[in-house]
This record gives sequence, structure tokens and C-alpha cells, in this order.
Amino acid sequence: MESDPEFRLLIIDDETSNLMVLNQILSSEYTVLTAKSGKEGLERAAADRPDLILLDVLMPDISGFETLVALKQSSETMQIPVIFITGLSDEADEEKGFRLGAVDYITKPFKNAIVQARVRTHSQIVRQIRTIEQLGLIDGLTNIPNRRCFDDRIALEWRRAVREKKPISFLMMDVDKFKTYNDTYGHPQGDTLLKTIAGIFKAAAKRSTDLAARLGGEEFGILLPDTDMKAALVVAEKIRSAVEAARVPTADGKTITTATISIGAVSLVPDDTHKVEEFLSTADGRLYTAKNTGRNRVCAE
Repeated sequence: MESDPEFRLLIIDDETSNLMVLNQILSSEYTVLTAKSGKEGLERAAADRPDLILLDVLMPDISGFETLVALKQSSETMQIPVIFITGLSDEADEEKGFRLGAVDYITKPFKNAIVQARVRTHSQIVRQIRTIEQLGLIDGLTNIPNRRCFDDRIALEWRRAVREKKPISFLMMDVDKFKTYNDTYGHPQGDTLLKTIAGIFKAAAKRSTDLAARLGGEEFGILLPDTDMKAALVVAEKIRSAVEAARVPTADGKTITTATISIGAVSLVPDDTHKVEEFLSTADGRLYTAKNTGRNRVCAE
């Protein structure tokens, strides 16, 4: 099998010898990250977002079981598949690991062929899942997440904001006078404009938890978890000015076109009394206000 250095494995094991052996077996095919405790493993998993985790059961600070539970409870790491590392006869550990969400196990002492086969199997599954997700969750024109992806993500981040009592912000954006632009330059040029603007939105969603999505037609949104209104307005103004400054040539290169956007901003530290639908409706109302008070502006009230 060809190596895939972009596929990252995180091995969590307190025994240096185990880390060295597994690194030797797997580093020729993948990028291998290591952690020597459950605490360090959780920190690395959240920071580095590995594609697959190999996790030892017996560790002194936080056990593999406790580490797995913590991984599955975090929205940042819950989707990362975990393979348990167990002793040869630890059937009870294997069963418990599967109940807690592990996808497979590798027994000690390590056998190169078995380790490689198990990791390859799950690396292939990860790639297949991502391909399927991309086919269903990415907008075909702009190549950024679509409305279905946005709905899934905001539901997840909303629950996390409620649980952690943190702010969540959302920018709803619409291209000003897009019908006029299409009528003037044609639909293919309109598509080019949307692709250009989507690139600006994608660049603005800098953190791994941020999400820029096409909600439909010329309407877009940026979800900003753990972000208050002050910070959200900074992002919104950067986006507005970047779109205003963008120059989009026509296919024949003879004309340089421009466009502007209007933005409705909303921010909230939600609790159980709040609803996502009302949150989004507020953003939509503020977008409407921005449109009706001159366009090319951000409205936050």
C-alpha cells in the first residue's frame, strides 16, 4: 500500500517502548503523533485532530477507558475512531472498549502484520466516510459546506454552547442585487461571483470550529462558536470590506465586475429556554434590516 503522510495517527501509551515499536511499524505509511498519558492524549487530540487514535487501556493518570469517554464527549474529538491496545487475554477490556465506542483493538505483544492490517482497514473506512460526507454535505458550485452540513453543525455547536455556557455567533449574508448582476452579466458569471465570494467566506472561518456554508441561492452563513458579538462584528466587517474590494473579471477579461453583501449578525449565550430556530430568525431579520437601510452593511440589532 502507498504511504499517506497526510493521514495522522495519534498513539496514546505511557510505555515508551510501545510508542517506539508502533512508531516503527506505522511511520513509513502515516504521520505518527504520540502522547504518554491520557491527559496529554486528550490535549493532542483536540489540538491536532488526528484521523485515527490508538489508545492503551492501562495508563497511570487517566485510564484508557476514561480517556475514551472524554474523547467521545467532546464535540472536537467525538468523531475520531479509536483502536484500543490491550493485553493478549483481556477479553473483558475489549468488550468494555467496544461498549464505550472503540472501533477495534490491537493486542500485545504487537505483530507487525496485524497492526498494519487493522490500521489500514480503519484508515480506508475514514477516507470512505469522508468521501460520502463530501458528496452529501458540500455545495457543488462553491465547494463549501451546504445547508444540510450547516444544520448538522449548528445543532452540535448549539448543544455545546448550552452545556459549556459559552457564546455562539452567526452571520447571515446575502449578495446585494444578485438578480441584477445575473441579468447584466449572465448566469455563468453569476456563478463565478458566488465562487469568489465563497472563497472569502471560507478564508474568514479560520478556526477548525468555524463554518462557512452556502445556505441557498446567493445566501450564505458563517457559524462562529465560542465567539461574542464584539468579535463576530470584527469578522463581519472584514468580510464585508473584502467582498467590496474584490474584483471579478468576466470570462473574456474585458470587464471587471464588483459586488457587495449585506450581513445580519446575532450572538447569544444560549440556555435551555432558547431555540436555534429563533436564533437564526433573528439573524435573518437583521439581514433584512441591512438590506432595507442601504445594503453593503452589517446590522446587529
